[in-house]
Amino acid sequence: MAQVAACTLACAGGVWALISAPAASGAEIATAEVNVREIDRTYAADGVVEAVRQSTVAAQVPGRIVEVRVDAGRSVVRGQVLARIDEREAAQAVAASQAQRARAEADLANSRVNYERTLRLVEQKFVSEAALDKARADYKSARAQSEAARAGALQAGAAKSHTVITAPFSGVVSARLVQVGEMAAPGREVVTLYDPTRLRVVANIPQAKLAEVRAHAAGAAPLVELPSLDRWVKANGVTVLPSTDSRTHTTSVRVELPGDLKGAYPGMFARVHFPVGRTSKLLIPARALVYRSEVAGAYVVGDKGEIHFRQLRLGEPAGEQGVEVLAGITRGERVALDPVAALAQMKRGGR
Repeated sequence: MAQVAACTLACAGGVWALISAPAASGAEIATAEVNVREIDRTYAADGVVEAVRQSTVAAQVPGRIVEVRVDAGRSVVRGQVLARIDEREAAQAVAASQAQRARAEADLANSRVNYERTLRLVEQKFVSEAALDKARADYKSARAQSEAARAGALQAGAAKSHTVITAPFSGVVSARLVQVGEMAAPGREVVTLYDPTRLRVVANIPQAKLAEVRAHAAGAAPLVELPSLDRWVKANGVTVLPSTDSRTHTTSVRVELPGDLKGAYPGMFARVHFPVGRTSKLLIPARALVYRSEVAGAYVVGDKGEIHFRQLRLGEPAGEQGVEVLAGITRGERVALDPVAALAQMKRGGR
């Protein structure tokens, strides 16, 4: 029989013993020894992924929408144009305000010259003080009108700039809420976007479990299970909100997700496993498991390389450390890490 080669397979919280076991026909199959390991005892709470930074961008001026440049799923950068509103009316308002400003500035220049002339004539005793008072009042009035015209021009220019709707931050468009040709109005929602680098899971914890979760929050970070992605990730932080729902008697907890997490988006289901202590469990590597309808099992490799399928009763998953086994296998037995290869080998020569 070929010599058995031993190596290690690293996993979170422990090390699986990986052994290349000779099968009955001489081909080697990678196996791992089922063993009892000390792991975190956890409390699982269902939650929903949400974006820390999410915004529904709305129109600020009325007008017909003439262009929409993005759609749901599109990545955008800060300042990128999302949509355009017909700017013809706004452009006419800008032209009118600029004309009014030019007229007000001309009136201001004329009243300034008149005031200075009147001031010199008063000094020479050619006109009365009443004429000077009127010239001074006209000058002040013209200056106020000039400032009002300048503000009106700036306001018209700002309104015209609002016909171009841009992204307030870099992110992903999650919803497009308008179509070309529709009428926009102040407050009309155009698109919704979120920042995919800042996501969190919001879960609700019963008050009866809250003290236990808080007691172990500083010791170990919770693990977040994302079933749709078939991934487990370690949380970056936990925030317990200082309020409780009076109807359900639960407290909301925010669990920060890593910034480089790919594939997650707001609304996705997640399950948070909060550590509440330590316990010992019999674990089997997750990749060694085989699911046939509602039956779970694994291919057990004997000392002489014989392979046979064993039905198992499983407990709770333990993240990357494996899955708890309640019945069907004993400590020290070895299971094939490649069920497909083990099945093919068993059909060729194993039992």
